[in-house]
Amino acid sequence: MKVSIDISTEKALSWSYCEEFVPESEILTAARLQAQDLGCTPVSPGMGAALRMLVASCGAKAVAEVGTGGGVSGLWLLAGMSDDAVLTTIDHESEYHRVARAVFSRAGMSPPRTRLITGRALDVLPRMASRAYDLMLLDADPSENVEYVSHARRMLRPGGLLLIAHALWHDHVADPARREPDTVAMRQLIRDLADSDDFLTHVIGVGDGLAVAVRR
Repeated sequence: MKVSIDISTEKALSWSYCEEFVPESEILTAARLQAQDLGCTPVSPGMGAALRMLVASCGAKAVAEVGTGGGVSGLWLLAGMSDDAVLTTIDHESEYHRVARAVFSRAGMSPPRTRLITGRALDVLPRMASRAYDLMLLDADPSENVEYVSHARRMLRPGGLLLIAHALWHDHVADPARREPDTVAMRQLIRDLADSDDFLTHVIGVGDGLAVAVRR
């Protein structure tokens, strides 16, 4: 049974209020602008705050990220991680890693708290340990997400979190008339996760959607 929800002006104001509820630091704002200059699409402040909360709530010590970009999502994750936790972040663009490494350093998040691996994720992930990660964030090419999820299924411990940024893909996923390849890929992915016996899944309406799946 579908429930009809009135999308009123008040609802839009509430969304904006939630997006801005946790203000970004100056370092994050600067990192966001730099990421946009690189051509990246960084997570929104509301999504970043949700990432920080989720990584803190599960006490994650080992966190993996696919899609470093300019380091914005990484900064939010690190803000919720303890001092002895490690973020491993993967991207095939060496320039992104050069920028992200400088951003992490300015925020006081230098090695050994961060491990940046430059390379194609589908070449890197098979070498990563099984059941060794508490949380994994996917923020990369939607067309490869199915394969990333396959690796996440192996890498995450039971009770670990799989997070997928931009799960509503520029607000196109909810419109069945939108049939662009990336939109269709993301729509199918979150539907498959919801139907999977391996994950307990929901989509949170922060930014342009954050899918949260708990590894059973």
